[in-house]
Amino acid sequence: MKKSRIITISIVLAVAVIGYWIVSEDLKSSEIKYQLGEITKGDIKQTVSASGTVTPVTTVEVGTQISGTIDSVMVDFNDKVKSGQILAVLDTTLLQASVLDAEASVERAEALLREAESEHARNLALFEKNLISESVYLPFKIAARTRQADLKTARAALLRAKTNLQYAVIRSPIEGIVIQCNVEEGQTVAASLSTPTLFIIAQDLSQMEILAEVDESDIGVVKVGQSVEYEVAAYADQMFSGEVRKVRLQPQTVSNVVTYTVVVAAGNADGLLLPGMTATLDIVTESREDVLTIPTRALSYMPTPEVLAEMRARREASAQSERPRGPRSEGRIHLSDESGTRSMAWYLDSLGEITPAPILAGLSDGSTTEILASRNLTEGMQIIVSGTGTSSSKAESGSLAKRFGGPPGGPGGGFRRGL
Repeated sequence: MKKSRIITISIVLAVAVIGYWIVSEDLKSSEIKYQLGEITKGDIKQTVSASGTVTPVTTVEVGTQISGTIDSVMVDFNDKVKSGQILAVLDTTLLQASVLDAEASVERAEALLREAESEHARNLALFEKNLISESVYLPFKIAARTRQADLKTARAALLRAKTNLQYAVIRSPIEGIVIQCNVEEGQTVAASLSTPTLFIIAQDLSQMEILAEVDESDIGVVKVGQSVEYEVAAYADQMFSGEVRKVRLQPQTVSNVVTYTVVVAAGNADGLLLPGMTATLDIVTESREDVLTIPTRALSYMPTPEVLAEMRARREASAQSERPRGPRSEGRIHLSDESGTRSMAWYLDSLGEITPAPILAGLSDGSTTEILASRNLTEGMQIIVSGTGTSSSKAESGSLAKRFGGPPGGPGGGFRRGL
């Protein structure tokens, strides 16, 4: 009997301990723990991200207008060249033969012309004395005209042969640096259908440009003259700066994605940027300096329904204990001339109670948001950015909208009445 009583008491105590443990754990889990952020002053930038390729501002493709075999190549990759400098020479054996043949044709045409002109002059004198008829004279006149035309044709062929001989010497059209060399000595080039590219010369590598592809959803805010910050993989720890020079109107469509090419001017005085590098860009479309900012996460935080109910009860009790007052005017901020987004933030007051803070939100860079105006928030204050038991209930959000002057995060073109 005594033993069974001991067992019963032990079971009761065990159940009591387990129950106490469960209740205590439940109380601990129901405690709301807040993560806080700080209201600070600083600079904020709104940017459009894109990627592009670094290219020289001016490049010239040097080819050949005649076919032949490369006899010698005078330059190589990265060589600096001057305007008119010889880059390569084609084999000129056949070209020189063509010039000699054309010169012989000219001499032959000149001789035949002199003969025809002599015959024409002799028969012209007889025709003028009526010693021969016009039908006899006319063939000599036509022969002289024909020989004149043959001489012009021969001279044109000579000019063409000499020009082709000059084309055998390939010269640089600009001063710059050779960034591509596509030929070797002994290689045969054919220019019958299209001009082959032998060299690519960049005029000035101290001034580069980036051809960035910007999505159609972002191109509307990109304007000429906006500043650009970019980086390349070769210098991951270094940030470069540039400026939007041009927005090309021709769209590019790849896999049903429409993009527009934005030309960004990029200085390269140090020679760090090389043609073909991939750049990751942030185009600064709008910026603010020394403004009050709030962590963006704080604007999406919503207290639990239980916390909201407790807050309402506290406010009602406080309102009943106070004497009736007229309309509030002190501390009210009128925002009728401001443009921004009406939103809601939350903070803990001096008693540790959660308190709403309506704000007018401005520019955002994703992590921080500009505070255009607020009655409660000041620099250095701690603001709630997250907490256990957060809720995104639309019903609670609508209730707050009625109580605190507008939907959190709703559109706003300026408040009609102050916060």
